[in-house]
Amino acid sequence: MDYESILKQYWGYDSFRGVQREIVESICSGRDTLGLMPTGGGKSVCFQVPAIALGGLCIVVTPLISLMKDQVCQLKERGIMAEAVYSGMMRDDIIRVLDNSVLGAYKLLYVSPERLSSELFMAKLERMNNVSMLVVDEAHCVSQWGYDFRPSYLQIAKVRHVLPYHVPVLALTATATPKVVDDIQDKLEFKQKNVFSMSFERKNLIYVVRETEDRANEILHILNGVQTGSSIVYVRTRQQTADIARFLNDNGITAEGYHAGLTNAEKDFRQANWVKNRVRVMVATNAFGMGIDKPDVRLVIHFSTPDSLEAYFQEAGRAGRDGKSSYAVLLYNPQDATKLKKRVPETYPEIEYVKKTYENVCYFLQVGVGEALGRTFYFPMDMFCRKFCQFPVQTNSALNLLNNAGYIEYHEEQEFKSALHFILRKDELYRMYETDKDTDAVIQAILRNYSGVFAGFVYIEEMFLSHLTGIDVEHVYQILKSLHHSRIIDFIPHRKTPTITFSIARVESEFISLPQSVYLDRKEDLKQRIEQIVEYASSQEKCRSRMLLNYFGEKNARDCGTCDVCLANKRRGKLPAKDVEEARLRIEELLKDGKPHLITYLKKNLLQTNTEYMDAALRNMINEERVIVEGCKVWLNNND
Repeated sequence: MDYESILKQYWGYDSFRGVQREIVESICSGRDTLGLMPTGGGKSVCFQVPAIALGGLCIVVTPLISLMKDQVCQLKERGIMAEAVYSGMMRDDIIRVLDNSVLGAYKLLYVSPERLSSELFMAKLERMNNVSMLVVDEAHCVSQWGYDFRPSYLQIAKVRHVLPYHVPVLALTATATPKVVDDIQDKLEFKQKNVFSMSFERKNLIYVVRETEDRANEILHILNGVQTGSSIVYVRTRQQTADIARFLNDNGITAEGYHAGLTNAEKDFRQANWVKNRVRVMVATNAFGMGIDKPDVRLVIHFSTPDSLEAYFQEAGRAGRDGKSSYAVLLYNPQDATKLKKRVPETYPEIEYVKKTYENVCYFLQVGVGEALGRTFYFPMDMFCRKFCQFPVQTNSALNLLNNAGYIEYHEEQEFKSALHFILRKDELYRMYETDKDTDAVIQAILRNYSGVFAGFVYIEEMFLSHLTGIDVEHVYQILKSLHHSRIIDFIPHRKTPTITFSIARVESEFISLPQSVYLDRKEDLKQRIEQIVEYASSQEKCRSRMLLNYFGEKNARDCGTCDVCLANKRRGKLPAKDVEEARLRIEELLKDGKPHLITYLKKNLLQTNTEYMDAALRNMINEERVIVEGCKVWLNNND
């Protein structure tokens, strides 16, 4: 099949990059396939081209709602029918999309992993007789050894059991250690191991670690030193997004804050400001970045050290998508190691604490022993922690452990749409004379497009109202808030509320048991991840790029020559011992016949070896009398 013609017709590219074609051919031949591609490596082409080539329906599982919406929009613009199903959609909209999928209306259906476990989705899936392939994006989330393990991903194996045996799965990820690579294929039930990988090396990305006590001013100093393109500053807490953004704005650098607690309207507004270069810096938690493909990010700064090298590599990799030189800077001081190690008991509290949390939750929700199987409850975390004198971080960790052990399904931030209903009667509303033009337009749009708004709460979308009225989505949101304060409507903004569903009926807390794979093994794994990121941040001897590549299984990686460690070594006149030793072995291999050879012969046959390394190796061999040099000729000294 001519895959290049599809690529050219819909995307305008003449040829595939890296391992794209190998992945396309593999999945189109019906083989389960795992693709390892660095951030910006073009993962979407690897399933979108086969979706067109194979016909039928391609189901894509991804946790990124913003990415779903963006890709669906792009596909439609290219004339490719696609839709998405995700948390927060109206039930009628979900049914419409799934029914159309059954009828063959789409080439691609994007689904959030949480939707996979719903009875509605599974019932509709059984009627989808046209599924050509199943795609799992961010596939590292399925592995308990992945840095971003999500239990909802384990539902994917159940989807495979519903689909015909011949339907292949394509798993894609930008961050996976060799251990995770094996686990992904095991959890997704690959018929046989089949991996295609690109090097994780980013030659245009310059890695730097800066030791500092004054992080805010260090960020300011770095931003003033790299004044081209856009930047991202990653912080750990929501409060820091506001504090650092305010600090930068006060010092003449335009910045926005971004975190998971913002409304969708606020997120879209701030992201658009950054994408369109109205602000230079996005100060964000790790909620920002996945699915964002802005090519001119010249600088990614980490205000504090992430929990793992995977997380750091993923976030740092958002710089330099256009191939131009860019910087990934990690701010660090020795106290960070202590703070990181404290995350182990925070993430894996004592088992007795987990049992006590389960018991307290049941009291809080008024669930008796043997009750609540399958029931879902809203869970106001703040209220719970105040009542039972528990800390939110450890409570959240305990609930995640109970989730992973199968006692509950815990969703930290289940998404709910905005909702409103009119307090004023319709005749009272029409007698209002003090509304401005925009407010009147929003009210009229609601009345014309939503039924039942006087009888009770109705879900609405600020973005939809924005399209109807031509008013900026942020301004629509502010109008709705104003109408709420004026007691014209009751308005509940878009929110994310934790929920707890009892997977099994409540048991006595003394019978709670956490399997070794859920607790002890993962606790030890987190300890190792923290040790590795601390080693990366504190090392003054090893090339940053090589350390990252070695972590991801690329054992033959070379020093990059551009990171802070490599530049420091160059200034000291120090060359990496491993590279010099490799050059020495190559020289010995070329001279093993014992005959004299021109030095130019060595250079000609050592094109892949840095000249500095070759010269250093040759000098060492001369000093050790391992070789003899006369004029322009050199040979091995076999008399030693």
